[in-house]
Formats: sequence, structure tokens, C-alpha cells
Amino acid sequence: MKKIGLIDYYLDNWHANNLPGWLETETKGEYKICYAWGALDPDGSKNEGEASKPSKVWCAEHDAELCASAKEVVEKSDVLMILSPNNPEMHLSLCDYALKSGKRTYVDKTFAPDVKTAKQLIKMAEDGKTPMFSSSALRFSTELKDKKQGSIKTLSVRGPGEYPVYSIHQIEMIVKLMGSDPVRVMAIGTEAAPALVIEYPENKFATMGHFGWECPFTLAMTAVNGDHYLIPECSDFFPNFVHELVNFFETGDIKAPASETVAVIGIRETGFKAINKPGYWIDCKF
Repeated sequence: MKKIGLIDYYLDNWHANNLPGWLETETKGEYKICYAWGALDPDGSKNEGEASKPSKVWCAEHDAELCASAKEVVEKSDVLMILSPNNPEMHLSLCDYALKSGKRTYVDKTFAPDVKTAKQLIKMAEDGKTPMFSSSALRFSTELKDKKQGSIKTLSVRGPGEYPVYSIHQIEMIVKLMGSDPVRVMAIGTEAAPALVIEYPENKFATMGHFGWECPFTLAMTAVNGDHYLIPECSDFFPNFVHELVNFFETGDIKAPASETVAVIGIRETGFKAINKPGYWIDCKF
């Protein structure tokens, strides 16, 4: 059995609560989260985001050993996952020992709060000779598998949630399909329904928007050759993601290029600036 080490801001979050079961199902128990540590140890009250369960309770429920530090998790584990999905500002400190270890490491979305931090994390992994990738699960939607980057002329994506946490999913799909060289971003939505238009070279464009919690992840696109595609709802992105994650742990095959990860964070960061100045183009500088 390969032992996965889990490092998190706090352990009681949606990703940490679901990944142990998904991984054991995918690998029939060959991969298991055996060690865990959270920087924040809740006292049983809602004192940070979703966090309510103390770390020792979470570990008992998931049959994992609670470690005293991130360093201990790294030392005991075969492969590593850094979660903190809703607090990317924590990744620089949470990843420190992992990215120096040389052990295959997955860093959950949102990878970084800004491009500067994203590049720091990538350099840490390179210096530590640590295979590392980060991605939203939406990159692995069944409907996107056969779509080749560069073949899309216009793209429209929509989905649920609020921009700070959920924009990463739509932007991941945009970059996967359209590339890592966006030119500029404009905010065209409202406070209740944030929306962006993203310009790419050669007069290519993507739009994205948040339309409430009941809105599925949906894409419409036109190919360079004029063909049209409609994806009413992205499917199987979590099972497909877990399959790719396990393959990464097995082979070291990076599932999302670092250049695309930087572009995803760069568009998200530029989007925040655009939302503060709607109707104006903001250049992508990363």
C-alpha cells in the first residue's frame, strides 16, 4: 500500500472529507491517506470557513495518523497532497517541506492567490526536484478530453458559485482549451453575476460568468474551422480527476503544465482588477 500524506489549512473541508473515499475506491485500497496535519486545529465550533471538527476527530474518522507538523507528514509519506482549497494564501507555507522533498506532490486548486506566489511555488518544486501539479477537477471533464488546444475560436463558459473561490474552475477550462497566452480581460457582469471577457491572440475570445448555485458548468464553443459545440453540463470531472491523480502518483506524469497553471492564476488575478473597473480592458501581465 502506498501511503498518502495530507497537509491542509484545516482538515474538515469538502475536499479532505471526500478524497479519502474516492482514492480508496479508485485504487481498491492500494493508495490511502495515512498521515495528516492541519495548520488550524478547530475546537468544534465554526471558527474558520467550513472547519468545525478538531484534527484528531477528522483523523479518527478517516483512519489516519495525526502528525505533529507538516514536516512529519512529509517524512512518513510516499506521496503528498496539499489541500487548503479555499485558502490559496496558505499554500506557500503549507508546501514548504513537501516541495523540497522530491516526493510527488499534488497542490489543490486554487494554486496561489497571485502570479508572484504561483511562480514562487513552481520554483520551489523545481529547486527541490519535486514533481508537482495543480488543477481544478474541471480540466478532466469527460467532454473536454478530445478538444485540442488551439482549435477553439470563441468559447463561452458559465457555472455556479462566487468569483473568489469558483472562478478557478471556469478559468481552468478556458486555459486548457485556449492556451496560456491571454492578452487582456474585461469585466462585463454585475455584482450578483460576475462575468468576464478574455481576449486571446488572433482575435480569439472567451467569456465566463457566474449564474447562481443551480447553474451547472456549461460550455459553448466555435472551432477555428467553424464547427459548433455545446456541452450542456460537464460530467465525471471528480472521478476522472482522481484517476489522473493516482496516475500522477504512480508515474510522475504532470497533468497540468506549469505555464497553464500560471496563466490560470494570472487570469484570475487580472479578473479581480477588471471587476474593480468594469467596462475597461486590463492587460494580462504575467
